[in-house]
Amino acid sequence: MKRRHKVATAVLSTLFVAVPGVAGAAAVAEPASSPSAGECADRPPRVPGAQHQQVACLDDLTTTGLARTGHTDPADWAGLTQEALPVPDAVPGMQIDGYFHDTSTTNTNHGWNHDSQFVLRLPENWNGGLVISGTPGNREQYANDRAISDYVLAKGYAFAATDKGNTGAEFYTDGRRPGDAIAEWNHRVTQLARAAKATVTQHYRQRPTTTIATGLSNAGYLVRWQLENHPELYDGGVDWEGTLWSEDGPNLVEYLPEVLTAYPRYAEGGEDAEAAHAAMVEAGFPEGSEFLWQSHYEIYWDLTQRIYREEIDPEFDGDLRAGHPYCAPGAPQCDADYDYSERPESVHEAVERIGLTGEIGKPLLTLHGTLDVLLPISEDSDVYAEMVREQGREHLHRYYRIEDGTHTDSFVDLHPDELRALTPCHRTAFEALEAYLHDRTPMPESATISRPADATPQDLVTTCDLR
Repeated sequence: MKRRHKVATAVLSTLFVAVPGVAGAAAVAEPASSPSAGECADRPPRVPGAQHQQVACLDDLTTTGLARTGHTDPADWAGLTQEALPVPDAVPGMQIDGYFHDTSTTNTNHGWNHDSQFVLRLPENWNGGLVISGTPGNREQYANDRAISDYVLAKGYAFAATDKGNTGAEFYTDGRRPGDAIAEWNHRVTQLARAAKATVTQHYRQRPTTTIATGLSNAGYLVRWQLENHPELYDGGVDWEGTLWSEDGPNLVEYLPEVLTAYPRYAEGGEDAEAAHAAMVEAGFPEGSEFLWQSHYEIYWDLTQRIYREEIDPEFDGDLRAGHPYCAPGAPQCDADYDYSERPESVHEAVERIGLTGEIGKPLLTLHGTLDVLLPISEDSDVYAEMVREQGREHLHRYYRIEDGTHTDSFVDLHPDELRALTPCHRTAFEALEAYLHDRTPMPESATISRPADATPQDLVTTCDLR
């Protein structure tokens, strides 16, 4: 879908939400071999509903091989993981790139200039499972390649990801009414899940025995939404710091204006600095996270507020698109003054259409860092865990609060003594879900996971104990 108004000048930044062999392969099925390389070229499976697809038989589906052959885009996954995160051994198999029908054109991968692009990877040594993911932030379909695809392919899973139907910092131009661009994200994940399951069945000549949804940031929101609205498509999910949207809030367009007002006063260090610091903490940005505030102010907070506010409430700034960058409070149409609670009912209806309820229908494991200063934990996953409890679904939910984790693991490389990566915690949670689905091994109980006192930064690149 595509809005009719003229798009403003592009904003360059986007919201990031950035072991030879991997242990713990799922015991979901006996390994199954895919067709031979010759059959790959002669009889590739057809992705149902795809308007276009292209097939490649590759010696290595990991990022090492894909970067060499041009079947990924490293810019899509830049900044989401630590540099030291190991890449598994080569995984041979088939990759299908393509797109579903769409009229928006923000995704330029392959020179297609076409949205609703997807990637589907089918390893030769298949374990019977399938992993479905959307992308974090407003990134394109290869954004999960380093953090998720490498890992699950090494375990033997087929892997599918979608660009969610719109990309980039002007994603909000897609759709006819407020909220449409985000609503399309949910539709595109559902569409891909159905198509990927059918394609896997064609390729391996048997249905997947296990289907897991997983993703980080905006893609974590998609996992939550899928398990609430289409649990029949999945066996479970792992939600990595998913974005919270709820008509009743809190939503990011509520707390980001508060920090856009308070942080400059805090950074100036004047007489008002102490009160500004207190306002930051009250907005959900915890004491101890101050070393992250300047970078997030410069990279994330202003842009994130403006583009997501534009998506749900384009009337706030009239004919402007995504407001005035870094405007001072009190200036006309300034996002630092935005008050969601005072906006018209139509704005709340837009959020309600994309909102979460907590009514999950399959097992869900959530993890979130306590030093996340883009989606602060007290305003996000703490709230979502309570929503699940209020729906009477807490028996299906496990929630792990990871001390010293932040929104993107690349910050751990900048602050190794203050932060720990969430990627290994995601992998431990994924394995806990695998074990539960295989033989009902109890999942670790919800908990705040302390940073091990004796662990070095090197240890924490690959280890995270949730018990």
